[in-house]
Amino acid sequence: MGIKIYLDGKFVDEENAKVSVFDHGFLYGDGVFEGIRAYHNSVFRLEDHVDRLYDSAKAINLEIPISRAEMGEVILETCRQNNLRDAYIRTVVSRGKGDLGLDPRNCSTPTIVCIASSISLYPQELYEKGLEVITVPTRRNGPEGVNPRIKSLNYLNNIMAKIEAGIAGVSEAILLNQEGYVAECTGDNIFLVKNGVLKTPAIHVGMLEGVTRNEVIKLAKKAGITVEETTFTRYDLFVADEVFLTGTAAEVVPVSKIDSRVIGSGKPGPVFNQLLADFRELVKEQEAIIFK
Repeated sequence: MGIKIYLDGKFVDEENAKVSVFDHGFLYGDGVFEGIRAYHNSVFRLEDHVDRLYDSAKAINLEIPISRAEMGEVILETCRQNNLRDAYIRTVVSRGKGDLGLDPRNCSTPTIVCIASSISLYPQELYEKGLEVITVPTRRNGPEGVNPRIKSLNYLNNIMAKIEAGIAGVSEAILLNQEGYVAECTGDNIFLVKNGVLKTPAIHVGMLEGVTRNEVIKLAKKAGITVEETTFTRYDLFVADEVFLTGTAAEVVPVSKIDSRVIGSGKPGPVFNQLLADFRELVKEQEAIIFK
């Protein structure tokens, strides 16, 4: 038997979790989502993820028909229904069923889905050796289009970059913005270390403000590391002492090579090692408890 999935107010078996082909999330990518982690019987930064979900929805004028507190309980209960204490959780809110036209006013009720399943991480060897990544021709969406701060169901921009990474034989790609500044990767935020200073793209560069990103910034400052949210180019990545990525699924993962250039020593550096250890200690803290 498959997993239990929350669908519009009830839990259904995986094979019965169906939405209409007229749902505008399916037809047009009209909706928002969140990827969330559960560790050690608690959901990590549940409130931050729920807030980002509702902010994304507000930005596209989508009114979620349940409260933030109710959404938090949906997420917890989805883990309980599947007896998961460690999980990857996907919460989706689409515009709902409409017609073949674009007009969202023809969609009467948003569709809410929550899925919780086991998590598949990068292999441990990549945390020890690092990822090889490339920059790709596909540029990051500009804020005047589908603003990257909106975690929308339209992820084609990211997928196109992921395709290019796959063609090149690597697992991740770096996207630049329209001005040529480093923005983010297809599913992760990016950091570099140079002369002891930790740098990451500023939000205005055009990227999703990651929950893990923000936690790593806090951990770095707590450890006395200077942090700059700024703009930089591929050159700065090439000559960095360290580069690493952060994301809900990846957590904190090092980069050993970018566009055939070896980064630093070619091995995970001391700042990365410290922040990964600090992050893994952080997630052991009890927050939104799944099972009392």
